[in-house]
Amino acid sequence: MAEPKNEDFLDDIATAEAEELAEEIAEFSDEALELDELRAERDDYKDKFMRALADAENARKRGDKARRDAEQYGGSKLARDMLPVYDNMKRALEAATDEQKEVAGPLLEGIELTMRALKDVFQRHGIEVITPEVGDRFDPNVHEAMFEAPVPGTRAGDIIQVSAEGFMLHDRLLRPAQVGVSSTPAN
Repeated sequence: MAEPKNEDFLDDIATAEAEELAEEIAEFSDEALELDELRAERDDYKDKFMRALADAENARKRGDKARRDAEQYGGSKLARDMLPVYDNMKRALEAATDEQKEVAGPLLEGIELTMRALKDVFQRHGIEVITPEVGDRFDPNVHEAMFEAPVPGTRAGDIIQVSAEGFMLHDRLLRPAQVGVSSTPAN
């Protein structure tokens, strides 16, 4: 048996070491790739978490707004249903003649007290009466034109008659004031 030459032996050792180094480099590459994948996965979860957190905050804000709106405007249907009661009581008081006031004084006084109580309830719940006057300018945000008519001495857009008062619930219109509007053209 021939003795191995020193050079062949050294070449075998160098090759073995090179293969070993190549394996270690491959392992490090695999670990680096796995680390990059883990970082990407972490970033994805972080993004999803931040979005979920933002969604939860938005849901909380929407819930708070819905609660505030329900507190402020939840009774608007009932309030709207009470407006004809107010109108009828006001008409009854306005229609009473002096003679009727003498005969049915206590009855009319009871209606006036009931009317005041109704106004107090409206005020407590944020309902404000819109009372336009003849001569005021028509505002389509709070008035409803029931008719137009040319009236001498007025300008187009002036209120010439008030048919019914309007009502606001906080900052929302419950019912516009019903008015007649002048259509007299400007000279």
